[in-house]
Amino acid sequence: MSLAEHVRTLGRGPGRSRSLTQTEAYDAMHLMLSGDAAPAAVGALLMLLRMKGETAEEIAGLACAAQASAPRIEAVDLDWPSYAAGRTRGAPWFLFSAAMVARAGHRVLLHGWNGADQKIREGLQTAGIKTARTADEANILLDRHGIAYLPLETLHPALFRLLTLRDVLGLRSCINTVCRMLNPGRAKASVQGVFHPSYRLLQADAAALLEWQSLSVIKGGGGEFERHPSKQIAAFGLRRGRLYQSVLPALLDETRRLSSASAPPLIAARQPHSLPAFETQTIVGTARLALETLGHSDATELATSLCTASAPLHPA
Repeated sequence: MSLAEHVRTLGRGPGRSRSLTQTEAYDAMHLMLSGDAAPAAVGALLMLLRMKGETAEEIAGLACAAQASAPRIEAVDLDWPSYAAGRTRGAPWFLFSAAMVARAGHRVLLHGWNGADQKIREGLQTAGIKTARTADEANILLDRHGIAYLPLETLHPALFRLLTLRDVLGLRSCINTVCRMLNPGRAKASVQGVFHPSYRLLQADAAALLEWQSLSVIKGGGGEFERHPSKQIAAFGLRRGRLYQSVLPALLDETRRLSSASAPPLIAARQPHSLPAFETQTIVGTARLALETLGHSDATELATSLCTASAPLHPA
């Protein structure tokens, strides 16, 4: 089947067009990633999906095809995508949360692309998280440190080209959501942040179709998986393969933006005892939800103990 046929399915007009099935979406992504599809057809399909609004079946099919063509990362416990543009966020405190989860004995794979914003990639070194240049190197780093970051342009160049079509089309496409659902390590657990709340349930439903076991999706700081400690947080996802929804109470009474100009620099987290309560609870609260996603019944106590340990928050 050609990509034009999928464009026709989506764009026939009122009363005649319909959404793609999961199988059709898989085929459409396979064609787009192959490089053989006409650029005009790729742009048309992505914009038709945007105008219509993607279904869980479409996201599941697109993500499954993207994962199938990605290099294999071995034995990942927690998938942690990072694809927000960063315009509304401050320092990426969640990187220290991810490092804490790795210190708890879990293999954590971060992957992503954040456009022109460099705060996250610059923050990786501060948090002690090394960047892999290849999938094989990611496997080595996971064996050695329990955590690694893999840039999308290295991990999956063809998917990266589709993602950066935003610069050509002028609009976000469903590829942003597909990247969050990529899960290149085939982990049974994933944590995801979104900027637009409507995507929380969409990603949860798509994960259920893909038969994932555990997922937490929140409206996080700037679109990342980062819990605001002064807000009540609605979490969506999966637990033991079943749809899950929870409301997490605020951890602090303090009212503040994550991007507050008075916030300390990220490097301050290397000495966790010196951090203000807001930043401490951002890190601990994010780590706690990640640990809960991994199945820890003592996530609150574990996250707190990891933060108050004498060692710095970043891995050795």
